[in-house]
Amino acid sequence: MSKHFKLKRGLNIRLKGAAEAVLEDAPTPKTVALKPIDFPGLTPKLKVKAEAKVKAGDALFFDKYNPEILFTSPVSGTVKAVNRGERRKILEIVVEADGKNESLDFTKGDPSSLSREEVREQLLKSGLWPFIKQRPYGVLAKPSDVPDHIFISGFDSSPAAPDYEFLFKEDKSAIQTGIDALAKLTDGKVFLGLSTKQSDGIFSSLKNVEINTFSGPHPAGNVGIQIHHVAPINKGSLIWTISVQALAYVGRMFETGKLNMSKTIALTGSEVKAPKYYKTVHGVELSVLLNGKTKQETKERCISGNVLTGTQIDKDDYLGYFDQQVTVIPEGDEYEFLGWATPGINKFSASKTFFSSLFPKKEYVLNANMHGGERAFVLTGQYEKFVPMDILPVYLLKAILVNDIDKMEQLGIYEVIEEDLALCEYACTSKIKVQDVVREGINSMIKELG
Repeated sequence: MSKHFKLKRGLNIRLKGAAEAVLEDAPTPKTVALKPIDFPGLTPKLKVKAEAKVKAGDALFFDKYNPEILFTSPVSGTVKAVNRGERRKILEIVVEADGKNESLDFTKGDPSSLSREEVREQLLKSGLWPFIKQRPYGVLAKPSDVPDHIFISGFDSSPAAPDYEFLFKEDKSAIQTGIDALAKLTDGKVFLGLSTKQSDGIFSSLKNVEINTFSGPHPAGNVGIQIHHVAPINKGSLIWTISVQALAYVGRMFETGKLNMSKTIALTGSEVKAPKYYKTVHGVELSVLLNGKTKQETKERCISGNVLTGTQIDKDDYLGYFDQQVTVIPEGDEYEFLGWATPGINKFSASKTFFSSLFPKKEYVLNANMHGGERAFVLTGQYEKFVPMDILPVYLLKAILVNDIDKMEQLGIYEVIEEDLALCEYACTSKIKVQDVVREGINSMIKELG
């Protein structure tokens, strides 16, 4: 039965540069890449060497500890390079596209008529399984598990977030097919979270899914927040999550028997000349999207993802595996006269420190300057204002810092991953790297309890 959840805690960061509802075809990329570093805890093992010919759907690497989980090429072409870092850590596998978009053949058919094992096999073989994450911990789901439920968030509430109704307006059929496939993998329900603005949107008529609506500030669109309010995670619970984009990939694969990883990206941020949407392909090189499209008036920071949880990248790097957005903002490393002592009419603040709080609808040019360094982690009570969950975030983080496993369990480590506490890091008086601390705690839990 559908329910509505009104969230009061959180914060909408009014970042200038949201994408207009205009779609253009991006230039065809010469290369695409998969980056194993996008998957926490993954130990990749190569399946190909440089100069190998591949089709879309050919495996590039696999998970050492779950070898049935394959990571496949999104395009056809030639493996151009395997780039490594320290201790020969694999950073990315680069494929030079041949423009033919040839794909391996996969089973074509209605997933509702297939067994659980057949659906699972197709997802593993095609390389679409890595899009499924498990909670707790936000890591790759294990194919041998059966989750209690599967959750999908049908909207994004992060700063300058893309509009999913516009993003996926041509993918409704594929998304429905993807939901039908995912429903085969659980004995429970498939839940879809929507905002109240989507009551008559493309997602509202989807079948084989239970829809719940959410209103309130960010992080209302985070799937972890939605899980907390619909089916809270306790010790022993197992929830899977998947993005709407991944559902579209899955649906296309079952509908056509081919791997089609074309996607639409929102190019956003105050330093973009004309923020809009671009149709491209999974793992695209960002120079295709960014060349000539940014103002370059000041030093710029490019982010794969949003400003809260995205990854800083160079303009010649590649789009993150799970990212639907590219954001460009000022670096903010220039001298600022008087700094915090100014009235702050053009500064956004999580508190009411500046006069800008008098203009609740104004959008702001925000940069990457932290305005200070890390200092003593004190109890301020501010974190609770930004986390719409029944947990005590400061005490949880302190338990992580002292590696107290029992306390972490009691204080809600199973409920959260980095994105759920990203606003705490943004607003933190002590400048604590909250998201790094959360992942440290998750890694400790995996090592201790598995």
